[in-house]
Amino acid sequence: MARLTYRSAEELDPADRELLARPVHLYRAMVNSPGITRAFLGLANHIRHDSRLDPRLRELAILQVAWTARSAYEWSHHVRIGRQFGVSDADLRAIVAGAPDRLDPAGAEVLRAAEAITLRGDLPDEAVAALRRHLDEAALTELLLIAAFYVGLSRFLTVARIEVEPDYMAELREFPLPAP
Repeated sequence: MARLTYRSAEELDPADRELLARPVHLYRAMVNSPGITRAFLGLANHIRHDSRLDPRLRELAILQVAWTARSAYEWSHHVRIGRQFGVSDADLRAIVAGAPDRLDPAGAEVLRAAEAITLRGDLPDEAVAALRRHLDEAALTELLLIAAFYVGLSRFLTVARIEVEPDYMAELREFPLPAP
């Protein structure tokens, strides 16, 4: 059970109702603080629509964070979103198997980096050098920020116990997370 109240648009001030244009559980809980929700959505929308990082690589990083953090909410949502941006079932199976080398070289380095950021909060210099072979400075900057952002988001989802919506359970059945 979620630790935060899920709000509906009708419960909000009229100026804040657009924050629930997509009324998923995450936003319905976050909107208890409309200002932070607005800021969060600004960054999330920039990441999804305006990032210089290749969209597939972005989604691979988010999926690796979700898998490593055992965030069912993040995982289920980004399995679906990732497919919209070129993530294949083979990519997903590589994440599940812990086999980044099954991906192209850039994808493999992104998975390794996202896992290290999630587990250790840092990257060895060699990992950064490997990423630089595939990413320019802007894309590398965004990758590091995106991975760190989603680590934080996965922790929020866990501590707030945000539940996966029924519409996203198919993704968890297809690619189940192991028990934490």
